[in-house]
Amino acid sequence: MADLSKANLSAARLMTADLGRASLSGVNLTGADLTGARLGLAIHQGTNLQGADLTGVELHATIFALVDLRACVGLEKVVHRGPSTIGLDTLRASRGRIPEVFLRGCGVPDIFLQYVASLAGKAIAFCSVFISYSSKDQELAKRLHKDLQARGVRCWFAPEDLKIGDQFSTEVDRAIRLHDKLLLLLSADSLRSAWVEHEVREALEREKEQGQPVLSPIQLDDALKETTQQWAYELRLQRHIGDFTGWKNRDAYQNAIGHLLRDLKVNDA
Repeated sequence: MADLSKANLSAARLMTADLGRASLSGVNLTGADLTGARLGLAIHQGTNLQGADLTGVELHATIFALVDLRACVGLEKVVHRGPSTIGLDTLRASRGRIPEVFLRGCGVPDIFLQYVASLAGKAIAFCSVFISYSSKDQELAKRLHKDLQARGVRCWFAPEDLKIGDQFSTEVDRAIRLHDKLLLLLSADSLRSAWVEHEVREALEREKEQGQPVLSPIQLDDALKETTQQWAYELRLQRHIGDFTGWKNRDAYQNAIGHLLRDLKVNDA
């Protein structure tokens, strides 16, 4: 509960220190080692954390107001004991360059994460994406999820993003509604999936309501050419289908994902 406001703790060694409920407003913590420190309920207002090491720091109801977090070390390894508060002024000061895993740990909701970049003064570069696939195509779905996220595309991936106890159909339908595009992985297995068909129909319903395209189909094999499924047959006739048939080949995959990223771009910002 110490009041350390405006103290100069540059390069201080504060490993495993108990700074719970402390006021750290205006404190200079440049290059400080805070590894393993406890910062639950602490207040950071205008705190200088340039180069500070936060690896293993414990947070809970911690307040970050007007703090530039861009040059902190170890934000991805912070231990979140509960949600914390991230001010919009902190997002702007950090220019949106805060690891998503840290923001999630602080309790920032998915619907808000989509707009973090724009609130920080940067245009959103890509549409957000819901990945629809058969469980038998999970290897590629996981790879796409990882690679698209790494390139700044907001993705929803059912096995990873569902919480324990969530009602599957309710949460999936909600996720489809919250994302700009439904990335449809078309294969012999997904064409036989009643659940994939349900997700496609949800996306088509959104297209009717909004008057703009939602479906972004890509094919993993040649099954679409021989399908007898009416919904899939209509897709083949009416839509451009991205080609991921060679996805197991590194060069072919990189080429295909490059085209996909181009199609998901909102603008060139």
